[in-house]
Amino acid sequence: MKIYVLFTSLLAIGTLAISNNVIANEPIQPIKAVEVKNAELVELGKMLFFDPRLSKSGFISCNSCHNLSMGGTDNISTSIGHAWQQGPINAPTVLNAGMNLAQFWDGRAKDLKEQAGGPIANPGEMASTHKAAVEVLQSIPQYRSYFQKAFGSDQVDIDRVTTAIAAFEETLVTPGSRFDKWLEGDKKALNQQEQEGYELFKSSGCSGCHNGPAVGGALYQKFGVYHPYKTTSKIEGRKAVTGKDTDLNVFKVPTLRNIELTYPYFHDGAVTTLEEAVKIMGKLQLDRDFDKKEIDSIVAFLKTLTGEQPSFKLPILPPSNNSTPKPTPF
Repeated sequence: MKIYVLFTSLLAIGTLAISNNVIANEPIQPIKAVEVKNAELVELGKMLFFDPRLSKSGFISCNSCHNLSMGGTDNISTSIGHAWQQGPINAPTVLNAGMNLAQFWDGRAKDLKEQAGGPIANPGEMASTHKAAVEVLQSIPQYRSYFQKAFGSDQVDIDRVTTAIAAFEETLVTPGSRFDKWLEGDKKALNQQEQEGYELFKSSGCSGCHNGPAVGGALYQKFGVYHPYKTTSKIEGRKAVTGKDTDLNVFKVPTLRNIELTYPYFHDGAVTTLEEAVKIMGKLQLDRDFDKKEIDSIVAFLKTLTGEQPSFKLPILPPSNNSTPKPTPF
């Protein structure tokens, strides 16, 4: 019995080593579940993420553009902001966003914390100010008690607000996709077409930019390496951040995790189907004309990247009171 147990243990270790080696040799790695270290901070961040009172109108929340029931985005070409303003760019998914090297398409925010403060004060988005948002929260005793639990004091300031929102967003990962299960050794998780799509994804060069656990998000790349992308968008990409002409139309490579949920595609949201997106990317980035079979195979593979969506109890937000600053109508 002892010999059998020893043998099976060594066999399991050997199998794990082989599995890990296989994963290490692949351009994509599985997503790991998040370990929450400060549950009170995450709970506060969740409340703030869903609270529209951070906006000038009291109507728009983080979840408005990054809807967690819709793949962490809003499924429209460009988002709608304060007073029904049409935004200039497609809202990137918040799912797995903590894996990105920076935030926003142009990378102007170094992390989720810095990103969280941007929309609140952007006149085209939530259109409030950091001061006004803090005043709203400070006026609500229940919110101050949540800040006390999360930070050790009931002080409310924008640094704590963005810290909490970022802590919640860090938990919005999507492990357990069929592709991850395949990587981890379940060879029945993908069918033949999906496996062929993955092999084509690698051999054609897609994985040169779309790699790592997020299948993207780790570098910047020019959109239109071989051929220019025809768009009416005036968004300049990294050039708007660096001022360099060489950074024109250079964008952060988006994650392909949950890509079937996060349509429409590209920074201008002009492409509505995965098939069209694959066709365009093949031509512009690889100078390759994928045929229908190849496109269908790659799309089939991409759909295996849909993971387990965040699941949690919706927060019940504390009510405003007589001293809470009132929202400004559109």
